[in-house]
Amino acid sequence: MSFSDSRLTDVPERSKFESRLLSGGDEPDPRFTLANERTFLAWTRTALAFLAGGIALEAFPPETFAEELRTPVALLIIVIGLLIAAGSAVRWIRVERAMRHSRPLPLPGIVPLLSLGLVAAIAVIIGVFL
Repeated sequence: MSFSDSRLTDVPERSKFESRLLSGGDEPDPRFTLANERTFLAWTRTALAFLAGGIALEAFPPETFAEELRTPVALLIIVIGLLIAAGSAVRWIRVERAMRHSRPLPLPGIVPLLSLGLVAAIAVIIGVFL
């Protein structure tokens, strides 16, 4: 059985906040909205991993990494985690709005940020161990 239009007429009114956040449009199939939410949660887990990695790096004993290298790298990793968290929220709302207005889905802007973080981490590892 397919998702029918008769179900859409039974949808209760959204609050003013939800209406402003989602900016109108038609209610999408719940499966797509839930898939968008799962993607948001996956990005959030990635952001938490970056945050935990930055905190763990700063917690290493001083003899593992030089102090002048350890703190800036830890801060960089934490900032990347914060940017990924913010980017995941922006991506969620942009995809939700695109689905509601039958527009193409936006490209993920978080991927270049994550790639930049990965390249920076690899450069630090190469610099420390070579």
